[in-house]
Amino acid sequence: MTHPFNASRHHLPRPRQRTAGELCVPTIAMPVESTNADVLQLFTERRDLMTVPVVEEGHPIGLISRNIFMSQMSKPFYQELYGRKSCIAFMDKEPLVVEADLSIEALTFRAVESGEKALADGFIITRDGVLQGVGFGLQLMNVVATMQAEKNRQVMLSIEYASVIQRALLRSSNEALAAALPDAALVWEPRDVVGGDFYHFAAGDDGWCAVIADCTGHGVPGAFMTLIASSLLNQALQTHGPREPGLLLGELNRGVKAMLGQHGSEVADAESNDGLDAAVLWFDAERRELAYAGARIGLFLLAPDADDWREAEPGRMGVGYGDTPAAHVWPTQRIAMAPGTLLFATTDGLTDQIGGPRDISFGKRRARDLLAGQRGLPAPELATRLQAELAAWQGQQPRRDDVTFFCCRP
Repeated sequence: MTHPFNASRHHLPRPRQRTAGELCVPTIAMPVESTNADVLQLFTERRDLMTVPVVEEGHPIGLISRNIFMSQMSKPFYQELYGRKSCIAFMDKEPLVVEADLSIEALTFRAVESGEKALADGFIITRDGVLQGVGFGLQLMNVVATMQAEKNRQVMLSIEYASVIQRALLRSSNEALAAALPDAALVWEPRDVVGGDFYHFAAGDDGWCAVIADCTGHGVPGAFMTLIASSLLNQALQTHGPREPGLLLGELNRGVKAMLGQHGSEVADAESNDGLDAAVLWFDAERRELAYAGARIGLFLLAPDADDWREAEPGRMGVGYGDTPAAHVWPTQRIAMAPGTLLFATTDGLTDQIGGPRDISFGKRRARDLLAGQRGLPAPELATRLQAELAAWQGQQPRRDDVTFFCCRP
């Protein structure tokens, strides 16, 4: 039986601290009193040696590179002139020397600081100052790449579990929507594994409440904002109820500004300027009246006998941003709903998606025309066709943003 991934600190494997000692290759060393002739003989006999440390009483004092040494000794008369001289003549007197217990991260920084020679010629590894062996740049790059891949894997595991949490927070809305509105669809497609859009749906005996929202950013930053905004929305609903959408937007605005310090004289000094766009709906089932308030997310209505859509225009201020006044009011619009009227609201991830033969935005008109042209279909099928049309429009273009839209016939 497989168990779901758990991202708690007890479940995630702790990465092992990797050290320079893992790269240590035992090697032959030349005593400081050795001559260049001795080094030449060693390199001639051992063609596998690329570098040779020079030691004095077991402690490394330099490093001889095969390429540099052989290049020098192949020059005319150099063997006769330097053969009997000390091997320190062609030795790098300031090689990179590291202790075996130095972390790979610290070794990488040291290698970069020391320049190309540490990566090309290698480095010396010691323990308590005594030579242990040598390491090479290719080894180091391979280990760093492996470690980075493991870190990326750990990050992706965490993000994937964050997606499980985010989807779990939306589950109750999905269940409430399915029970209350059979002819409805609520599509949520994050651009990345997690997203910056969220929605809320709840139903009672006298009606239902629906919210779709587009928070600043996408991916992990956007997901953090959805947690903040959805928590504040739930608090506002508990305090004021769902019947006044404009009031809910106002409470949400003040909550975001207070939590992020984006109000009053503090705006210029704030570390963020984040917020959200939202559409809030309350449908009174007995009166068949829809109450709507929007912050940069409009609502479109297509009555059964209408030739074209009617738009309930949103307010132009976003919710919670630094330049949105704390006392800003989003008016609530009240609309009588004829049976069979189709409602449609979407975040800008749908309309702003680039694609098509001319690489232009998908646009509101294209979405509305598609829905109006097939208005007789149930809302879930309309949503499926709109998703397919968006995917075809996108083609090979990257997805620009999270996509969330809501359509229904109350």
